[in-house]
Amino acid sequence: MIDSKESLRQYLAEDLAANGLTRWRLRYRLTQRPVYFQRLLRKSEYWANVRTDPVGRLAFAWYALRVKLLGERLGFTVPRNVFGPGLSIAHTGLLCVNSGARVGARCRIHHGVSLASGAPGRWPIIGDDVWIGPNAIVVGVTIGDRVEIKAGAVVTKDVPAGAHVAGVPAKIIRLPNGERPGAADIDHPALGIAN
Repeated sequence: MIDSKESLRQYLAEDLAANGLTRWRLRYRLTQRPVYFQRLLRKSEYWANVRTDPVGRLAFAWYALRVKLLGERLGFTVPRNVFGPGLSIAHTGLLCVNSGARVGARCRIHHGVSLASGAPGRWPIIGDDVWIGPNAIVVGVTIGDRVEIKAGAVVTKDVPAGAHVAGVPAKIIRLPNGERPGAADIDHPALGIAN
């Protein structure tokens, strides 16, 4: 969570690096729209979290409005204080994130993704270095670090760190050690795979 000017600088720098950029350029407002959206989102998080004086409230209202309007144009519904540093939104297009979701550092997320609530009080908790493919849906589960969620997967069960998941409903197709799950691994509760 952004709680100081220094953490704002860190988040902005890591977001740029995650998108393959070294420093902010004014032209990115037109040429790198998702990166520009992320920049506005981070600034609105800063003003919402740190500055509660009248000037801070006014600045927050300005950035929140800009985030909302640009988000509507790009198809993004992303609340504040959900994503850790190093966020990379790969493309414009539908992106819906529940405000209760928590996503770690260096997440790459593609178009058509939904991070939705499951049972009451269950929101997606996603670890660090996670790759979420196009049109994937994550419903109120915990995803470990270094997980790859393939395109179109619907994840309804917890996924351990390092695994690759695919399918509807999603099943583990590659284990953390790089092996493919065998028949003995099916219905293994610790791995979160079941028929």
